[in-house]
Amino acid sequence: MQNLEMALNEAEDKAWQALSRYKFMMFGYWVAIWVHLNRVGEFNKPNPFKPLVDLADSMVSEQYKKARALVK
Repeated sequence: MQNLEMALNEAEDKAWQALSRYKFMMFGYWVAIWVHLNRVGEFNKPNPFKPLVDLADSMVSEQYKKARALVK
């Protein structure tokens, strides 16, 4: 279990490092690894990337939200 937690922490570090270097695909990869390890290890830690997602969501215009709702 300790190895999983170390891998979880490493995935978070690598995700932030990738994002800081504009490597968006690698950021997504490491975020997905973090989510997977958090589930498999049953850590139930809050997602450290949620504030970033919330920021992105707040930047999306109301028109885009309405168009997206029509598509769903």
